[in-house]
Amino acid sequence: MIRMACAILCIPVCLITMSDAGAQVGTDTSFSKLNEVVVTYNKWEVDRDELPNRVEKLSARDIRLRNPQTAADMLAQSGAVFVQKSQQGGGSPMIRGFATNRVLIVVDGVRMNNAIYRSGNLQNVISIDALSLQDGEVVFGPGSLLYGSDAIGGVMDFHSLKPIYSDSPHLRFSGNALVRHATVNGERTWHADLNYGKGRWAAVSSVTHSQFGDLRMGSRGGPDSYLRRQYVSQIRGVDSVFQNPKPQLQRFSGYGQLNLLQKISMRTGSQSELLYAFTYAGTGTTPRYDRLLQYSNGMPRFAEWEYGPMLWRMHSLTFTNSRKNILYDASRMVAAFQDYAESRIQRSRGSLSRYVQSEHVKALSINWDAYRRWDSLVLSYGLEAVHNRVGSGGVLTNISSGLVSPHVSRYPDGSLWGTTGAYASLRRDFGGRWLLMGGLRYAYNRLDARFDTVFIRFPFQEVRLRQGGLTGNLAVVCKPARYWRITGSLSTGYRMPNVDDVGKLFESVPGYVTVPNPELQPEYAWNAEVGAEYEVPGIIRVEGHAFRTRLEDAIVRRPFTFSGRDSIPFAGVMSRVEALQNASQARVWGLQLSSRWKLSKHLVWIAHANWIRGEETDDARDVQVPLRHAPPFHGSMEWRQSHRRFTFELSVMYQSSVPPEQMPPSEALKADIYAKDALGRPYCPAWHVFNLRGECRVGEKTFLVVAWENISDRRYRPYSSGIVAAGSGVVVSLRYGFQKT
Repeated sequence: MIRMACAILCIPVCLITMSDAGAQVGTDTSFSKLNEVVVTYNKWEVDRDELPNRVEKLSARDIRLRNPQTAADMLAQSGAVFVQKSQQGGGSPMIRGFATNRVLIVVDGVRMNNAIYRSGNLQNVISIDALSLQDGEVVFGPGSLLYGSDAIGGVMDFHSLKPIYSDSPHLRFSGNALVRHATVNGERTWHADLNYGKGRWAAVSSVTHSQFGDLRMGSRGGPDSYLRRQYVSQIRGVDSVFQNPKPQLQRFSGYGQLNLLQKISMRTGSQSELLYAFTYAGTGTTPRYDRLLQYSNGMPRFAEWEYGPMLWRMHSLTFTNSRKNILYDASRMVAAFQDYAESRIQRSRGSLSRYVQSEHVKALSINWDAYRRWDSLVLSYGLEAVHNRVGSGGVLTNISSGLVSPHVSRYPDGSLWGTTGAYASLRRDFGGRWLLMGGLRYAYNRLDARFDTVFIRFPFQEVRLRQGGLTGNLAVVCKPARYWRITGSLSTGYRMPNVDDVGKLFESVPGYVTVPNPELQPEYAWNAEVGAEYEVPGIIRVEGHAFRTRLEDAIVRRPFTFSGRDSIPFAGVMSRVEALQNASQARVWGLQLSSRWKLSKHLVWIAHANWIRGEETDDARDVQVPLRHAPPFHGSMEWRQSHRRFTFELSVMYQSSVPPEQMPPSEALKADIYAKDALGRPYCPAWHVFNLRGECRVGEKTFLVVAWENISDRRYRPYSSGIVAAGSGVVVSLRYGFQKT
């Protein structure tokens, strides 16, 4: 399969080279030029051909056509990022073998990652509203030089709608309204955004509300073990197990979400601007679907397991100054306050005790970035400070009597986590054929946590970490001939232990409990990458990137002892003790290929292929085992036809299988979500699905988008996912846009 994908991606290069690479440049706006502007790499606008990294652009046009239900779906539809889902209201991106707290999410220049981002699967990316995005970028490879801790696998940088000023003395209005419905889960979404501005000030407002019902899986292919045959519900206060009359319907998987955005900008001078932004994202109660699939003694284990409302509120103030002086040509300061809340609610079947853990993180951050240009030499530099405070609590409620009592929390309440850093990066252009760049960053990290021994007799009372670290990169971009670009880079990344790593107390899988470990130290990554790109502007672009990353002192979950015991009672079950430890070395290597070929005036072919492998040391057996977050071979192909009022797209997304002998040990323990071979060993079957989308301009300002997804009604579950993917269904949206001056 890998050889076939490589051959398919390379065919266009051969054909173009043999025919004549000097063909006319097309004008189709769906074709992405090589010199498209990318903001992410050094926080300033640069031409794409100056970047040594692999970058995947998420344009507003692509987002509108693909019509994703969530930001997680938006990333998965790109074909360049693999996304795992434990529940419908979730999505955990995997980038080059790393995920969760080893990849960084940035929104409008502010890092979302906080002190309780965990090593397990994360759903925080769905807080981003795909309908209020201007664009986004995924930068592959370590980004610690610019962003500090967590940016080991890559950086997802999202840019929301920007206020637009008026070019005339009159007030300018523009906006969009959208409604959307999907048959596979009964989605009901409505969205509206409005921009209003004059010459010196402007503002944009956006609101999106979505309600998703239970998700229906496919009916063809895939094992019958994926079916939802039973569920638990209360009858007269008694937990009862019912047979699901529609086993393809994944009962208790629906949820709702609300997103708000408000930005106000003001020109404070001819070359300066002040921008205030408020972002709100909130989900309703969201069932943790994979936990509801767990069985004990032949019966469903849980009557309830759900995430409480996940709330994210962010205030940010950005000041940009483009007036040149001796220190910089331009500078930008971003100050932000984030208020984040989440909770977990669980109750075992037949139990009257409902256990609720609640977390609340308040995060302050400030970034100052600047650049200075001297002819062919560019200096970029900046400062950063981040401070997080974690509140955590637990309560136990008797659902019969209503009696509420305090219980053990997930994290040490009142924990503090922070980082301070400074970086500098130089870029030198040697006549347009060579670019050399390199930089260094120094960061000082701190963590303070005090443990409550009322419920658990911890053998320690507090943790105090102080750690400084130096990271950097060196990269070269070469243009040896017309249409060709060769890149190479060496870079490092790091991740400081956060409160989740050091202080977490939770059940990872049935019969295993993770306990705090105050001895953790940072983990460091070393990355080498080479890339080659061939582009005839307006006709074809083919690129490939090979990489290898080594993670030292990797923080992984391993067997542990608690007060000298290897097993302790937890949640009513005698559980094996584990803890996160610097107990491993991980290696990830792979090849990413992409191609974009304009086959005719109106037809574009786009393809992505990702081959990633990873290993880590299993210290219990002293052997190398597959890395959990290295997904199987996956990718996509798209054929897009645009003509006047119509745009059509036929796409296929695919994933190869993971046989039993290649399953990571931590995944093999999740017997409830995987298929079984003839010997009863868990494995992940291969799959591919076809989708058909179309956009039609039905009026001067009205657009209709219709999609038929999973045309063959394939039943499949992406690697590591707890919920089965959507079956065949139709998505219809109607968008109205206007502009008035």
